[in-house]
Amino acid sequence: MPELDPPIMESLVAVARQAAQAGGAVLEGFAARQVTITRKGPIDLLTEADTAAEHAIVEMIRAVYPDHQILAEERTSEQTSESPYRWIIDPLDGTTNFAHGFPIYNVSIGLEYEGTCVLGVVYDPTRKEQFVAWRHGGATLNDRPIRPSDIQQLDDALLVTGFAYDVRTSPDNNLEEFCRFTLRAQGVRRTGSAALDLCYVACGRFDGFWERKLNPWDTAAGLVIVQEAGGLVTNWNGGPFSIYDKQILASNGKIHQAMIEVLHM
Repeated sequence: MPELDPPIMESLVAVARQAAQAGGAVLEGFAARQVTITRKGPIDLLTEADTAAEHAIVEMIRAVYPDHQILAEERTSEQTSESPYRWIIDPLDGTTNFAHGFPIYNVSIGLEYEGTCVLGVVYDPTRKEQFVAWRHGGATLNDRPIRPSDIQQLDDALLVTGFAYDVRTSPDNNLEEFCRFTLRAQGVRRTGSAALDLCYVACGRFDGFWERKLNPWDTAAGLVIVQEAGGLVTNWNGGPFSIYDKQILASNGKIHQAMIEVLHM
């Protein structure tokens, strides 16, 4: 793909960071008071905070880049032009956590250019942690470079995963994989936030992550952050991953093959 000139990328990164901070500020405001919750499904929640944060993020991006495409979780796709840029936004990744007052949630903003993810920003307002990465620019946490862990063996690894909103009704539900990894790894966690799971792989807090049935806004930012930190992201077969795929595997790279083998047991 054609490379973006540094001044262009710098502007894109700056807008993404500011938009993530703006969305995070909205979430903080709602977290301080009781919010109205509606249901998109039996365990799929929507709050006032989701829509308000998304509005703040989209408006900030639109003010600078009015012709860019937008794909956001609550308003789905807005294609107003043939622009090669497409912002992919989750204004509140971890809505169920947020609705219960459990402080594991974030704003996730990714950017595609000509179909390739080139930029990712994930902001956790509860910890004031901002993960940032762009193509060939490395990855940082609060402006300090990050790298994945050096864990070599699955037996020593701390893994993380999640479950789709149809876990109660679909046989394709990740429960078997969860059990297999629980018996093979040092530990398995479930945070309820795919974007943070990916960021935590990037900075070494987790050693590997797998999940089913995610959406583009769940993975667009985290994909770039893991890759630029030096980690590995593939599908469950070890092939190239697309944010439009429904299976993702991310790791420090050193336990990747062992995780693939467990997934295919």
